[in-house]
Amino acid sequence: MYTMTMTLVALLLGVETMAYAQTWQPPSDSQRCPSKWGAGDQRGSGNHMSRETVLRATKLIRTGEVFELGHVLNDSMPLSAGRRFEVLTKRTRYDDGSNHRGSNEELVVAEIGQVGTQFDTFSHQMIGNTMYNCFKLDDISTRTGFSKLGVENVGALMTRAVMIDVAALKNVDMLPATYEISVQDLQQALAAQKLTLQPGDAVIIHTGWGQLWGKDNMRFRASAPGIGVTAAEWLARQDPMLVGSDNSAIEVSPNPNPQLAGPVHQIMLVVNGIHLLENMKLDEIAARRIYEFALILEPLKIQGGTGSTVAPIAIH
Repeated sequence: MYTMTMTLVALLLGVETMAYAQTWQPPSDSQRCPSKWGAGDQRGSGNHMSRETVLRATKLIRTGEVFELGHVLNDSMPLSAGRRFEVLTKRTRYDDGSNHRGSNEELVVAEIGQVGTQFDTFSHQMIGNTMYNCFKLDDISTRTGFSKLGVENVGALMTRAVMIDVAALKNVDMLPATYEISVQDLQQALAAQKLTLQPGDAVIIHTGWGQLWGKDNMRFRASAPGIGVTAAEWLARQDPMLVGSDNSAIEVSPNPNPQLAGPVHQIMLVVNGIHLLENMKLDEIAARRIYEFALILEPLKIQGGTGSTVAPIAIH
């Protein structure tokens, strides 16, 4: 019954499931390196960060409302296999003075770069053993983190953000599992919202899948609607600062082509040097139809880290 229902929903959405299933062959090192930002560059799309980018974003602040786009970190959130998140409280002191001062702390046991609402940087993904700008795994991997392409290089980011509401375009609260978002979907949603993309934007895709977060974690992790290869390459050509979504991988999962595993991560992070922002909390701004806003975030400065849990905010 579930399969029949999802098939019917897909047909109503105008989806021919295999029509978007793309083959993709990673470009060779010589085809993609050096990056457009220059040989040895480690910042990729973060190079868009400038005073002008910040000032452009401030012009979108009209009401002063602030929306939190990050999920609360706890041990009941969806986690990929092998990842963990535990908080252990500690009573660290109790002084003898007349004011009876006591202190509490916590020990966090987690893959802190890849849990919750998370920011991916360039050491996170490879084509073979080669990362963004052709940094080699064997050359930059150490026991204490990566010597290049670590998340500490990212710094604070503030830019214009455009949320592309594909769920609203399709008149549904949540896209069906494994729905592959096409270039046409993105363009039609932008047209409906009367917005265009500009270089250096944060492009945020609303699928509605985030409604499952903390409510049906098994379903949230098992599959997800998202962009495929063609849509990813189109977005990369728009030259964004980052691409984010309310699902766990930005991309359709699993990929319609069983021979491809996470190609959008490679297209964005390895080939084009574009950061990814996963597991965003978009329900409030989607309900308010706030499609353009100033986005502010800063990853934790984890030396040599592949990413960071983050708590981004939208200011409208």
